[in-house]
Parts: sequence; C-alpha cells; structure tokens
Amino acid sequence: MSELLNVIFRTIFFYFFIVLLYRLMGKREIGQLGIIDLIVSILIAELVAISIENTDKSLFQTIIPLSLLGILEIFLAFISIKSRTFRTFFGGKPSLIICNGKVNYKEMVKQRYSMDDLLLSMRQKSIHDLREIEYAFLEPNGKLSIFPYRPFKICSSYPMPLILDGEINKKTLQFIHKDKIWLKEELAKKNLEIQNIFYAFYKNKKIYLIKKSEV
Repeated sequence: MSELLNVIFRTIFFYFFIVLLYRLMGKREIGQLGIIDLIVSILIAELVAISIENTDKSLFQTIIPLSLLGILEIFLAFISIKSRTFRTFFGGKPSLIICNGKVNYKEMVKQRYSMDDLLLSMRQKSIHDLREIEYAFLEPNGKLSIFPYRPFKICSSYPMPLILDGEINKKTLQFIHKDKIWLKEELAKKNLEIQNIFYAFYKNKKIYLIKKSEV
C-alpha cells in the first residue's frame, strides 16, 4: 500500500514539476518543437518514467537532471536567439518546394519530402490542384506553408530575407543574381550599414528593411 501511495505521490509531484519546468522553458506546441526541444522532451519523459517506476530512489536523483536539462534548454534558446548560425544548424531553415508554380523535385529529394507528403499538405489546406499554388515552403518543423495564386493567376513575388539580425542571407543574393557589393551599395544610398539592419527583405525588385534602432 505504501509503495502505491509513493507512486501516486511521485506522479502528481512530477506532473506539477514538469508543468513548471516547461513554463520556465517557454515551450511551444508540439508541432513547432525543434530538434533540441524534442530531445529535451524525450529525456524528461524518460527520466520521469524511470523515477516513478523506481520508488526506492530519491526524488533528487531525478529533480537534479531535470533541472539541468531545463537550464541547458534555456541557455541554448538564448544562444539560438543571438546566433543565426547556431539557430540554422540545429533548427534548420525553410526549403522552397514550389516556385512560380513549378515543383522543385531536387529540393524535395534533398529534404526526403515525397509527392504523397505534398498532396497531403494540400488536402489539409483545401487545395485541389498543384496549379493553384504559386509558392510553397517546407518549414523546419515539417509543415508546408502554401501561397496560392492571386485571382487570374497574377504573379507576385514573395518576400525573400536578405538580412537577418545583421547577417546576410547568401542564398537570397544568389537567387536574385546579386552580390554583397550590390547590397552594400543599396544600403549606402540610405546611409546604412549591414550591421545596423535587424531585418531586410527583397520584394518586387525593392529592399524593405527594419533598423535595429526601430526594434
């Protein structure tokens, strides 16, 4: 009977402890978890399960590693905010699956994203035909962001990130057939430098930006 009560106590205790831990870590919904978040979540689940099963072990043998995981997660989240390189390496970046109505099969193969996956995402967004899609991005969390054509299939251009937190997006420059010199010259016209830009994107052959001083 005492062992049963111990299991019940541990279950209730860890329930509230994990709720508090996740609140401190600022967790998002499951579908938005990155690689680091997922690993931490799995480890937390395993540690708690072991602790509930092994009632002879002290609670502190589980509380300490759980607390360390929480601190590590908060620390890595802070680094991720400060460093785009770190964020891209662990979190990934969006992949352009459909561009101007054309399916990018090479990128699909690279991301191991099948036509069945693409059709499933289309059905979930009530899109019946591939020809209705102008742009589609496979996000790092595995979800597909779809931009349908405007009425009468009037072409538009999606905002391509040029600068993120003071760092140049080289792929965007390659895509629009420009280089760093061109970008620096465009910013010089506005008396700005790259390190002063929080976010800049390219659309309709124009650069739109937000300065760090405006954030």
